[in-house]
Amino acid sequence: MTAELMRPAAAEFLRIAHGVPDLTAPTPCAGFDVRGLLNHLLYWGPWLIAAGRREDPPSATDAVLVTDGWRAALEKQTETLVDVFETPSAWTGTTALGTTQLPSAVVGAMVLGEFVLHGWDLARAQGEELHCASEASTVVFESAVAMGEQARSMGVYGPAVAVSGDASPLERALGASGRDPAWRA
Repeated sequence: MTAELMRPAAAEFLRIAHGVPDLTAPTPCAGFDVRGLLNHLLYWGPWLIAAGRREDPPSATDAVLVTDGWRAALEKQTETLVDVFETPSAWTGTTALGTTQLPSAVVGAMVLGEFVLHGWDLARAQGEELHCASEASTVVFESAVAMGEQARSMGVYGPAVAVSGDASPLERALGASGRDPAWRA
């Protein structure tokens, strides 16, 4: 079950995020340095939490969210996301992400993808490796393939990156989401 993959992926994501030394470093996530990527995560997290709880979305603001307390805020948000998406009901039926109705399982897979893909982005920005269970990477890969064209049309993913036939599940997920697994800062 995908919900079981959430906590280990979140723990690795937080391990990487807590080690961020340079907010200005480039990331493999197009258009984002580390600060911009963290701001993105802090902005969208409450939307994903609301979708998992089937609550109204937060008020939309373009606030600067990476302040002195960003690590604690990201940790709290990540723990809440895990708590919400470990609940089986968060994966059933449909829910709203803003004004868009989606299958709840798609939103859950998006949360896992945030931990894995953006965890990798932050790891690479620091010259580190992300340690991810192959099962989690496979779910993220399948999700990236399923929503790939729509995500690319919305600018969420870049063009798919070809990977070798013997690529790891994480490398396949990265390529499907428009990331080059060989990217280095």
